[in-house]
Amino acid sequence: MKKQSCSACGSAVFFENSACLRCGTNLGYHRELRAIVAVDGQGRYRDSSDTEWYICANLLLSGCTWLAPTDGGQCFSCDLTRTRPNDGDAKGLSQFMVAERAKRQLISELAALGLPIITRAEDPDKGLAFDLLSSVHENVVIGHAGGIITIDLAESDDAYRERMRAQLDEPYRTMLGHFRHEVGHYFEDALVFSHDELTREARDLFGDDTKDYQAEIDRHYSEGAPADWEQRYISRYATMHPYEDFAESFAHYLHICDTVETAREFGLIPKAPEANQFRDLVETEWLPLSVALNQVNRSMGKDDLYPFVLPDGVIDKLEFVHGLRA
Repeated sequence: MKKQSCSACGSAVFFENSACLRCGTNLGYHRELRAIVAVDGQGRYRDSSDTEWYICANLLLSGCTWLAPTDGGQCFSCDLTRTRPNDGDAKGLSQFMVAERAKRQLISELAALGLPIITRAEDPDKGLAFDLLSSVHENVVIGHAGGIITIDLAESDDAYRERMRAQLDEPYRTMLGHFRHEVGHYFEDALVFSHDELTREARDLFGDDTKDYQAEIDRHYSEGAPADWEQRYISRYATMHPYEDFAESFAHYLHICDTVETAREFGLIPKAPEANQFRDLVETEWLPLSVALNQVNRSMGKDDLYPFVLPDGVIDKLEFVHGLRA
């Protein structure tokens, strides 16, 4: 996350602020600039090209502070949501706000990394869209199919999510993590399987993705992960199928990039030119930072912030994901 300040008074402001807490100036997030900007009393912002932008129509519904291209319209992030809870589902709508906040962070990071999003309007068959569904009224399975990412809004509840994390014996489980994992499936389809050479490289690293998915799921839940999984995979879940190995690697690539940028912005590590190889960033910046952050968490009596090990084989997979950036 980039460090931001109010353009009116210079005070620190943050990604989800709709107003400066010091001077009261109304604010909006400009996706192209990756900046929080001041808006006028009517919620408008005029950029350097004299284009007007407007506060998103979903400010009150989902807490969205992004700017939209039309007055009364939705921003780019909100346009990606295909399905949301109905207006009578109070619990679902409260959970929807948490999910949308995580989704905005995801969309902002993807843009910063140069990972292209093709919308459903641009490609009705494979474009990216989100179904954010309330399990108050139906059984919801988190997943990806043909560009559509489905998220169970119950995962916004800390108690529910922790119960699922413990039940599945996972070291980490967050709403943002779900978004990062599932969008990995989208990008594997969009950027890897659309190119024969990249597909071959991916199969060399992650395995044969033509394996029967349901059979591999059944094997995973009956037999568990291989005994030596920690030498080759980022998580037990990644061992289930090459699709999941790629998605887990993609999610961790985003975890690392976002956390390192935040640490640089706030002076926890020195700002440095982008490394030619992602391995360099991992070894010189991420590993020392993650160890320090884990120790900080332990000092507060909490579990490790990043409870994962990155063997060479996993770093090779992260390097492959890094190579997908434009």
